[in-house]
Amino acid sequence: MGKRHSAFTGLSCFALEAFGTNQGESSKPSTSPEYPPKSSNTAKKNTRSASDLDKESTTCVGEPSHKKRKTGLLGPGYEEYDATGLAPHYTDASEVPEHLKKYFFQRERYFSLYSSGCLLDEEGWYSVTPELIANQIAERCRCGTILDAFCGVGGNAIAFAQTCERVIAIDTSPIRLALARHNATIYGVQDRIEFIQADYLEFARSYLSRPSSSSQTRQRKIDVVFLSPPWGGPEYISGSGSPTHDQPGTNEQPHPEFNLASIQPIHGTELFKLTRKITPNVAYFLPRNTNLQEISNLLLEDASAVTEKGTPKESVQSSKQELVEVEEEWMGSKLKALTCYFGGLATGQEDLYEQDV
Repeated sequence: MGKRHSAFTGLSCFALEAFGTNQGESSKPSTSPEYPPKSSNTAKKNTRSASDLDKESTTCVGEPSHKKRKTGLLGPGYEEYDATGLAPHYTDASEVPEHLKKYFFQRERYFSLYSSGCLLDEEGWYSVTPELIANQIAERCRCGTILDAFCGVGGNAIAFAQTCERVIAIDTSPIRLALARHNATIYGVQDRIEFIQADYLEFARSYLSRPSSSSQTRQRKIDVVFLSPPWGGPEYISGSGSPTHDQPGTNEQPHPEFNLASIQPIHGTELFKLTRKITPNVAYFLPRNTNLQEISNLLLEDASAVTEKGTPKESVQSSKQELVEVEEEWMGSKLKALTCYFGGLATGQEDLYEQDV
């Protein structure tokens, strides 16, 4: 997998066309021209890019724009990727807020290179995928282009960059995008990920509305979409403040089932339907207590939608019935989450991988 030699490629160009420069932020090799240009007005729509916030954190107010930025956690030569100051890098439990300590004690499960300077904001501490699990999912999702629809601080995007030719990482937060790019630099994969600030739902609808016959559209083909939407915060497991990641040594109690209606920002079923219009190959990362019948029903509703579009019912019935593969993600003796593989990602359904949507 070689480095890209332009600041905008493929879906980054598409994001610029669809959302404008304030909505799209692309990672770039150090040889590429700086983006956005220092003369551009990035405040027009009340939004700022990840690199803008990064610069604000390392440049004093009133300094000329050409002044060299301070060296942060990444060291000299990586200032453009360095997000030092956007989130604290805790090195001792005494520095950590009480409600985050249980996550801090597992920091090297989340990022094995944490001590090299990885950064997480508060949401990142309780939502990042543990590295071993992220690596397992990335191995299952090997492909040309993968879209990480809710990339957060970059745990999954970093893993995908090690198994896929191209990673598109989307998040609504410029701060989390800056942190993700910072963390990707520590792992040496920042040049393989294109970071785009956008709302995934808007991005998906714009992507689907593009002309389907152009050569440019074919070049922007997305092979796999990884969905790891917000589950509703640390309280998702029981609604009474239970942490997302259990502390070692605790006695687990039965939890109420997690329903797809709790997915944010829209119902999990609607999120799946929209994504399946992009590609049949979807990896859906869900809580360990998710209602399995609801997961199964996703395919039944998807098949019904195909029939409603005009496909003869007998044709649908005669075709091979699609299955979903549910993989349990364990860390030691703790079940952490479920990854649901659809389309050609499911074992035994590789023939569905190139199926048109």
